[in-house]
Amino acid sequence: MTYLLDSNIVSYILKKNTIVNNKLRQVNLRGEEIFISCITYYEVKRGLLAVNATRQLADFNQFCRDYAILFLDDINIIEQACQIHIDLQRRGLKIQEQDILIAATAITRGLILVSNDSDLLRVQGLTLENWVITES
Repeated sequence: MTYLLDSNIVSYILKKNTIVNNKLRQVNLRGEEIFISCITYYEVKRGLLAVNATRQLADFNQFCRDYAILFLDDINIIEQACQIHIDLQRRGLKIQEQDILIAATAITRGLILVSNDSDLLRVQGLTLENWVITES
């Protein structure tokens, strides 16, 4: 399996959340690929800069050396984002534009999106996992 981590999951990792970090470790041990979107990079970096979180900025910079960042360099991602937006609009639903772009990246690249954002459940065709919720 190949994963795309949403901004909230990266934040949990930087905050040393035990459950999320254990899952990340398991996925790494299995040799599965993990990516973040450039949108996630933007959201996390601007948040850390805003509060001058020096230690977490250093951790995030290391994280970005360990995991590849996917860019919006494929027109198919933008086309998919347009389709998601229109589908949600027709169903009377709304989610943040950043989430649409992250979801479109996951769908286009065939990735499992790891998120703790219930709004993403509204996106049809998106494969989601939530590493924050423990399995019983």
